[in-house]
Amino acid sequence: MAFNDRFLKACRREPVDATPVWLMRQAGRYLREYRDIRAKYDFLTMCKRPDIAAEITLQPVDKLGVDAAILFADILLPLEGMGIDLEFAKGEGPVIHNPVRTKADVVKIQVIEAEEATPYVAEAIKIVRRELEGRVPLIGFSGAPFTLASYIVEGSGSRDYRYAKAMMYEAPEAWHALMEKLAEIVTRYLRMQIKAGAQAVQMFDSWVGALGPVDYEKHVMPYSKIVMDNLADEGVPRIHFANNASTLLELVAAAGGDVIGVDWRINLDIAWERIGYDKAIQGNLDPITLFGPVECIEDRVKDILSRAGGLPGHIFNLGHGIHKDTPVEHAQALVEAVHRLSQR
Repeated sequence: MAFNDRFLKACRREPVDATPVWLMRQAGRYLREYRDIRAKYDFLTMCKRPDIAAEITLQPVDKLGVDAAILFADILLPLEGMGIDLEFAKGEGPVIHNPVRTKADVVKIQVIEAEEATPYVAEAIKIVRRELEGRVPLIGFSGAPFTLASYIVEGSGSRDYRYAKAMMYEAPEAWHALMEKLAEIVTRYLRMQIKAGAQAVQMFDSWVGALGPVDYEKHVMPYSKIVMDNLADEGVPRIHFANNASTLLELVAAAGGDVIGVDWRINLDIAWERIGYDKAIQGNLDPITLFGPVECIEDRVKDILSRAGGLPGHIFNLGHGIHKDTPVEHAQALVEAVHRLSQR
């Protein structure tokens, strides 16, 4: 079987025979095969067992026919190596038992090598690459500095990010020291993944939509830029996805990345114009569209493809992760429709 490099070509804004498509969280709960494994193991064990993480990573490749695999992992995995006490509490999601809120807390954060902190991630990547060879590329990923900071300062998920924002305003020295450490940790983590065999990397800034442009530019953007600049010479595409960030698009693009991921809250053509055509774009179907009838999914695919205008550099994706209750046959229909309707 010939290697399917559509996704990598689109990242480089090269012509492709059809628009590549993959789905954020495609290795996950909507698949019965995933749920069967989840019934036997807790979430962190699944992430830390390279054989299990590799198996879950591979599940959607054949099941959906996507043009790229994305590693099964979690954005919070680097935290334990930093000295953060992380627990995935049942029904509550991630909980940090020692949140970082003062300069003294920041000083305690360890910046160790990713190979030491998360060796199981590198091992999972090596297994997946062996299994995938000749099919599709593998994407590695990390949370962005702000998204990691928001978790470790808040202590869990948040609606208003009160503690994180308060730290920016009341203790800017501590905030910037924290973000400097996180930028270094994220850089090391993604470099390790590339070294292990990841053929592209995505940085998720999942919670950055909580910020206005002034705070983003002053308190966050410089550190996202450090990561992207540090990875510029690694020779793999860098995808920068900022969720709920339509008001920040120009700043996100300026922070760096070869591909800018956009959510569904803005039309793709408008987003690309604002980002600039010197960058590829990824997106941007509302994940909930997949609960609609197949005809509706196909109509939305047509609309997004028409907005991309056949320009080189569009990677089709959802505007956020696939919902856990999504019908698998609708995800399959989406991938099939993207390939069929974009055939060059």
